[in-house]
Amino acid sequence: MQKAKGFTKSRTGTYVSMAATAFGAIGVAKQARKARLEHDTLRLIDAAVSAAAIVTGLAILYRELKRLGDDDVLLG
Repeated sequence: MQKAKGFTKSRTGTYVSMAATAFGAIGVAKQARKARLEHDTLRLIDAAVSAAAIVTGLAILYRELKRLGDDDVLLG
């Protein structure tokens, strides 16, 4: 049970977080496509800001993955 508490600080937990964050890109892409078709500038700006947040989130998670190194919680 103690190992499960540290899941989010493990390599596996970081990979899961990265996948979930990347999955959000699908919704942003749909939003941007719809905004372009409707010529809705405000929604297009919202999609661009959301895409920037996703890229930033992935970069932070990647950095965290690099910092984990060999001290993985689940590996012991």
